[in-house]
Amino acid sequence: MSTRIGVDIGGTFTDFVSYDEAGRALRAWKNLSTPDDPIQGIMTGLRAFGDIDEISAVRLGTTVATNALLEGKGARVAYVTTQGFRDIPFIGRGNRKHHYDLGWVKPKPFVKRRDAYEVCERVGASGEVVTPLDEDEVARLANALKEEGVVEAVAVVLLHSYLTPVHERRIKAIFAERLPGVPVSISYDVLPKWKEHFRSSTTICDAFIKPVVARQLGSMRRQLDANGVRAPVVVMRSNGGEMSLAAAVEAPIQIAVSGPTGGVIAAKKTAELLGLANLVTLDMGGTSTDVSTVVEGREKFTTDFEIEWGRPVQIPMIDIRTIGAGGGSIARIDAGGMLVVGPESAGAHPGPACYGKGGLLPTVTDANVVLGRISAGNFLGGTMALDVEAARRAIAPVAGTLGSSIEATAYAILRIANNNMVGALHTVLTEQGLDPRDFTLVTFGGAGPLHVSDLMEEASIPKGLVPNFPGQFSAFGFTMADARVDRYRTVQLNSRRFDAVRAAASMAALVEECRTELAAQGHHDATISRSVEMRYLGQNYELEIPVEAEAFTPDEIAAILDTFHDTHEARFGFRLADPMEIVNFLVTGTAQTGTLEFPRVGTSQGELTERSRRNVWFADGWHETPVYDRADLREGHALQGPSLVEENASVTVLAPGMTLAVDGYGNLLISA
Repeated sequence: MSTRIGVDIGGTFTDFVSYDEAGRALRAWKNLSTPDDPIQGIMTGLRAFGDIDEISAVRLGTTVATNALLEGKGARVAYVTTQGFRDIPFIGRGNRKHHYDLGWVKPKPFVKRRDAYEVCERVGASGEVVTPLDEDEVARLANALKEEGVVEAVAVVLLHSYLTPVHERRIKAIFAERLPGVPVSISYDVLPKWKEHFRSSTTICDAFIKPVVARQLGSMRRQLDANGVRAPVVVMRSNGGEMSLAAAVEAPIQIAVSGPTGGVIAAKKTAELLGLANLVTLDMGGTSTDVSTVVEGREKFTTDFEIEWGRPVQIPMIDIRTIGAGGGSIARIDAGGMLVVGPESAGAHPGPACYGKGGLLPTVTDANVVLGRISAGNFLGGTMALDVEAARRAIAPVAGTLGSSIEATAYAILRIANNNMVGALHTVLTEQGLDPRDFTLVTFGGAGPLHVSDLMEEASIPKGLVPNFPGQFSAFGFTMADARVDRYRTVQLNSRRFDAVRAAASMAALVEECRTELAAQGHHDATISRSVEMRYLGQNYELEIPVEAEAFTPDEIAAILDTFHDTHEARFGFRLADPMEIVNFLVTGTAQTGTLEFPRVGTSQGELTERSRRNVWFADGWHETPVYDRADLREGHALQGPSLVEENASVTVLAPGMTLAVDGYGNLLISA
């Protein structure tokens, strides 16, 4: 047993990549997803691998938590809080998403107000117990909920519990005793930070999806066992780390954005190999497109994430932005007579019209088939035949409404889909103060390489990269992901009255929590990094400042304060005098989970032979275009556009005027 497998469950396809540690061999494949029962799609792929006994580990990216949150299909939650504070989730924030949209309706939290309960207790702003917890009242509430029998999960968020969690823990114990089988989420475990709305929203979301995740992941382990898969299975966290199935059931909010992280991890590792500092990643699958950045060799992390505006989830995660644009995105004419694409998707069933599975509506994939960019006879390596005429029939009604040809309409569908993706790229580049000309566009997902040339031109990105296994790139990233644990806690300290003893104790506790969780995963050589979130007194937002301090000696404290001054001036152009505040402590522990050696492809031994030619539609019409097999490409080979490079799970479209070079590892480097 020496093969680890990455599995990415997408809305349309389930992707697999295996790495044989002994033979140092990589292999990638995919099959259609089975949304009603994901384990069926997983087992289909694992059986295609061959001898299941050879599998040493399975790393899984799943959308079960994401979908439950996006679709609002979770548990009925009881919300328990301090007396006088039951309305915090319903008040939310005072700002609006659209100031002048009179039709905008604020999204409701995942809890009904009639299911919000108050208990008598109070912890002060400094962590002292002001009013002891009335345990009899909590017991009566638990008994009443048990008798009612409709609550499926409980979220406990008490005032200032991030400082003193004793009351929350006691409530959890009482509910576990009197309401067995009903999961309880407490804010100290989920988000031990200040700002009540964010803390309550995140804890409610965790409770909301707990039974859903427990049902699917719990049954997954049982079904894997029943099918003879004995290898340990871990789930990818939103921060790019991993956690066991049992841990994911206990803290499901940590896998809220599980699947897309693998692509960013793989892109970062590929960039390290090639010496590329700045990347913008674009993962275009069948249902959605995810974009992110790697700046100066580091992926960007955030806790500023919202399932929907007004439903914040503040957990550490790789900063990935998602839009509803994929190969299955449906094109239609809106009420104003305009052509729009997405966010609705044909999904895996029935899928695009060209799949021949009953789909009748035109999609981006249908447009690519009509324009010759996807071969009807070589889709998924020839294992799945596509119906060109069905794709043309699906696009024809839209073309008729627009008074345009089918080909011109198909190209318009691609242009609109591209424009949607360019907008997503701008959110992680120009809106963050980053110049697209300094970046390399890394496209993957089954549909990403089809659009790389167009997106480079329209987003003003001069260089592109299509990596190995683009159609299974997130699964590829799972095979090389390191274990990662993030811990954070609000610890308010003032520069004029700095409590070094409290600071050292708080940081040491977070470090120990990271080491303990990594050790529980079997990783004992952890690398620890520390940081603090700081601001000037009176400000509302903080800057994250890396620190090396452990004992918080006077010299270490002075260095932290000086670094904050310098960082603030570099970011905002000014600095202020004291006082400064440290608001949050953050600690990250990482551990390597096994190396992966990228195989080389060898050097070209002569001219590259094209496999075939076919007509492909570009901006100025049809071009007779050479088609190459990616398996034939070697280091030193170069192509001129227009060209197509086909592989099992994707097609790279090289537009006229662009050039493509192959590096020593088989990556495709594109220049405008």
